[in-house]
Amino acid sequence: MLNSIDSSAIASNIKHHAEFKPLFSPEHFSPLKAYHATAKSVLDALLINWNATYDYYNKANVKQAYYLSMEFLQGRALTNAIGNLELTGKYAEALKQLGQNLEDVASQVRSFFKELHGGYGLRYKYGLFKQIITKDGQEEVAEDWLEMGYPWEIVRNDVSYPVKFYGKVVEGTDGRKHWIGGENIKAVAHDVPIPGYKTRVTNNLRLWSTTVPSKDFDLGAFNAGDHEGKILRLKQQYTLCSASLQDIVARFESRAGDSVKWEDFPSKVAVQMNDTHPTLCIPELMRILIDVKGLSWDEAWSITERETELKEEAEATVLSATIEEKVESDDIEGEEEDSEDELDPSVKWNPKLPRLVRMANLCVVGGHSVNGVAEIHSEIVKQEVFNSFYEMWPTKFQNKTNGVTPRRWILFCNPELSSIISKWIGSDDWVLNTDKLAELKKFADNKDLQSEWRAAKRASKMKVVSLIREKTGYIISPDAMFDVQVKRIHEYKRQLLNILGIVYRYKKMKEMSAKERTTNFVPRVCIFGGKAFATYIQAKRIVKFITDVADTVNHDPDIGDLLKVVFVPDYNVSVAETLIPASELSQHISTAGMEASGTSNMKFSMNGCILIGTLDGANVEIREEVGEENFFLFGAEAHEIAGLRKERAEGKFMPDPRFEEVKEFVRSGVFGTYNYDELMGSLEGNEGYGRADYFLVGKDFPSYIECQEKVDEAYRDQELWTRMSILNTAGSAKFSSDRTIHQYAKDIWDIKPVTLP
Repeated sequence: MLNSIDSSAIASNIKHHAEFKPLFSPEHFSPLKAYHATAKSVLDALLINWNATYDYYNKANVKQAYYLSMEFLQGRALTNAIGNLELTGKYAEALKQLGQNLEDVASQVRSFFKELHGGYGLRYKYGLFKQIITKDGQEEVAEDWLEMGYPWEIVRNDVSYPVKFYGKVVEGTDGRKHWIGGENIKAVAHDVPIPGYKTRVTNNLRLWSTTVPSKDFDLGAFNAGDHEGKILRLKQQYTLCSASLQDIVARFESRAGDSVKWEDFPSKVAVQMNDTHPTLCIPELMRILIDVKGLSWDEAWSITERETELKEEAEATVLSATIEEKVESDDIEGEEEDSEDELDPSVKWNPKLPRLVRMANLCVVGGHSVNGVAEIHSEIVKQEVFNSFYEMWPTKFQNKTNGVTPRRWILFCNPELSSIISKWIGSDDWVLNTDKLAELKKFADNKDLQSEWRAAKRASKMKVVSLIREKTGYIISPDAMFDVQVKRIHEYKRQLLNILGIVYRYKKMKEMSAKERTTNFVPRVCIFGGKAFATYIQAKRIVKFITDVADTVNHDPDIGDLLKVVFVPDYNVSVAETLIPASELSQHISTAGMEASGTSNMKFSMNGCILIGTLDGANVEIREEVGEENFFLFGAEAHEIAGLRKERAEGKFMPDPRFEEVKEFVRSGVFGTYNYDELMGSLEGNEGYGRADYFLVGKDFPSYIECQEKVDEAYRDQELWTRMSILNTAGSAKFSSDRTIHQYAKDIWDIKPVTLP
């Protein structure tokens, strides 16, 4: 058994990989060299379990769910792997024997990870982009994450499939249709073993690399969203779908042997489409079944609609009432048709709008099931976005509220808190059965637990102090409240509301004496992180604004440690693993009805962070689970939004004087010479600034700053705050991905857990 191996044997194995599988010069055993050697050592163990797992899958011919996604978020593969193998302590000791520290080694490389039964994705040479923050705001640099190699992957040169673009379809002498001409590429499989926790079962993430005409990657052209960029995105989507479906079909045939019965395909395969990006797997499966395997249209359609599911987690702003308004990467130009049916505009063709194939509609029609990812989002999908489809097929629509793994998001990234939880519950059973977290409720008022809880939080905060100093140069106080908003920069997520609230706080501080400031305000470090899409000008203005406010506030001697503002550059999952355990207040403040679910809100709550937010996405359910008194609520509700927007557009909205005051303060130039007229103008609907405060920052601003006053009041009472923190962790059991995946398996995929013999 792996856990019977001692640390000396592990150290010897690491040293072997460093010496005999060298990627680096032999002179120095650097942390990066140690990472690659350690990863290869872990991979030795994973491959034993991976081979056993797939040998069992093949012999038992079990039904599998395949999760198709255009992206798998990056995180620390090393800590996840050795944690799931229960070898963290031994690997830490082995590296210590070799003169290295596990934490330093683990932080060297970011990796892909998804905890699912089987996944398919693309092996991008470049990540989204590396975000650099300068005096001009965000700048983007292509991120070649494979530059130093990726030790977790195993290239499968014998597993490759042709993918075709362009060309034409002709009928051959055999009576079948054949796709000829055009552009041909080859998709080659690269496998990444994904270990389960306390189990030998090790599943697989298969990433496709392609052989294409060699040319440098043009990040600017891709981000520009022009015709070339759209074609590239479409090619990426089709490559994922075509290669994955060919592979899934090949596996089905291999396991069936000489007795292939295509009617059995849905009983052996479930394909989960993560959002609408893999929509093309529906027509691609039809093409394979009809043109390659010789099935009739009716036979192929019956199979396709029984084995594909759509997990719809696009925000409601993207899933608008008329699907034509979806972001361009989700649309394909097509032939325009008139429709005389009685369906609403979200379903039928509209000749007045651009010619499009509606990807979401195709998913609904061609899929076996459609699920939203939070209760409020699922209701919006049924009642607004796809109401006509819902009325036709009400049983096709489900809700599966998102979840996050308690292994990565408490046990591995927050070991101090994990030890305390296990001590007070009496075991570590909560790691696999998060319902046991509820047992913390009975200790919430215990002074000893509260003291230990605060000590764990402070230990995590000290790590963030170091992180922020390293990445920004700012020195922050661990005694201040850590107030965090980290997510993609977007107007609907309302980082602008947050920073305007900070500006208002700063203005009020400046109007007070030093004594009044310390009496009226709790010290805060306000931390932002997230990337703005390269062509999203308004989002980039928001990043620039945040960094300008930070530069002014952080260098104001009158304010000192009473208020700091930090924008963490190039935010990613590895940063999150440090930041989330240290957070005390987390902001989830999207305009109600526009966030599909969110998962970071779950991660923060699990780690004893208290949320301030609107009734949007999973916030609704988190508030129900942790208790209304342990959640700071503000803002308009989803059912009010349409009326409020109409009121705003008609000029009937009367802004709060405090909202007008903060805008004028920004315009006064206190934060530098950058012209913020367009940013502030977007909140007013002035001519040339588009929709009038579409995201209702002005409407929610007074409610928001009044709620922030309640936050200060609660934080002053550290016993009360710690109690709220404990009850957030105790109430987070529902938001484990274990629960979510078991629901998918039972209600949608019709698959059962596997235990290796």
